[in-house]
Amino acid sequence: MGVLSDRTALVTGASRGIGRGIAERLGRDGARVAVHYASNEAAAEETVAAIEAAGGSAFPLRAELGTPGDAERLWEEFDRHADGLDILVNNAGIGTSRPFEELDEREYDRLFAVNAKAPFFVTRFGARRMRDGGRVVNISSGLARTAAMPELMAYAMTKGALDVFTRDLSKVLGPRGITVNSVAPGIVDTDVNADWLRASDESWQGAAAYSALGRVGTPADIADVVAFLVSPDGRWVTGHWLDATGGSLT
Repeated sequence: MGVLSDRTALVTGASRGIGRGIAERLGRDGARVAVHYASNEAAAEETVAAIEAAGGSAFPLRAELGTPGDAERLWEEFDRHADGLDILVNNAGIGTSRPFEELDEREYDRLFAVNAKAPFFVTRFGARRMRDGGRVVNISSGLARTAAMPELMAYAMTKGALDVFTRDLSKVLGPRGITVNSVAPGIVDTDVNADWLRASDESWQGAAAYSALGRVGTPADIADVVAFLVSPDGRWVTGHWLDATGGSLT
């Protein structure tokens, strides 16, 4: 039996990339995984199928985060499939690369709605369903603490807000034995980054050079860190921001 047997997990943004890697890892560890997606149903079904092919259990869950009432709709759908929650991974997010002078108010508001507001309310409503001793993991970014990158300013700001949420929420949920942590990836090889990361050998090598380990991260690298935090071994780690950039911040 896996270390997460009899646990139910929800991973937002789990149809691809880091979210999919996390969902598949939690499924292999024995959890029943709610695979959240916003619009790509086919990709979510692929994630579910991969988890089931490896002997796990999963179901898809659709909700467009960043819209009014999104958290309520997500949990109403979740309640049709499960009667409680043990693990919540707030992974869903959007990004933009835009000069300070060109970022408009609508795009700024959308970034904060998906990356900061949605995790707040998804967790608020999810906490009602979470059993004592549960786990919350927020996927942040190394950009929240790295050297200034002005074109990613607004995105980094959303992740900074998520880190404050993590720290303060750990105090709120701690009396119930629920841990709350942030995991901050660096550059990860996902389809979101593929256009620039795989544009040339120079792009790839330049990205790899940021890491002290000399390579680009993979979704599995991040998933393994999350798997530790949500396992019984992670019970004494809470309110923590965990650098999962492969040493890019050293």
